[in-house]
Amino acid sequence: MKIVSWNLLHRSGATLDEVMLMIREQQPDLLVMQEATSRIDVLPDRIGGHYARNPLPGRVHGLATWSREPFLEPPTVLKLQRGLVVDRVCQIVDLGAFAVANVHLSHGQFLNRRQLRRIGDALTARAAVIGDCNLLGRPRLPGFRDVGPRQGTFSLGGLMPVRPDRCFVRGLTCDRAEILPGGSSDHRPIAVWLSVPLEARA
Repeated sequence: MKIVSWNLLHRSGATLDEVMLMIREQQPDLLVMQEATSRIDVLPDRIGGHYARNPLPGRVHGLATWSREPFLEPPTVLKLQRGLVVDRVCQIVDLGAFAVANVHLSHGQFLNRRQLRRIGDALTARAAVIGDCNLLGRPRLPGFRDVGPRQGTFSLGGLMPVRPDRCFVRGLTCDRAEILPGGSSDHRPIAVWLSVPLEARA
């Protein structure tokens, strides 16, 4: 399964047309978005597929997922430890074979690791956590492997490339990971190709 994650930058970032172009060119099975606003809600009307958006509490933007196939169940929302300014949630999509948690975590480097552990505890044995983790350094997420691209996806202060956009997996194989061409957002999208190991398919 090909999964793409993209922080759209809600105020002046990626447009609906850019998101549709991403889907047409990259053909993901699942596209998870952070900082998505109501302007993205017409995506299934314009390009087909299935869609769910969950705003962050008190914000105009939040987490959204577009899926080529129908959802088994509507994505669920897990409330996370709140930051100083923004309440955080994650969006969990049940794909049957494994679960995907779409995240946009706090900037505090202790807090976002606590949020990650809460998500890990809530997920099934085979799962992926993907999105804008706002992490610098190692995640300290027991049982999960960091399989996302190693190149920078965001330029800190316009100078130093960092990789806040991550993918962590448990009980899954990552066959490939890459950074995709960006649009108007300040984040580059990432793509991962995930599968259930052969020995677990029996």
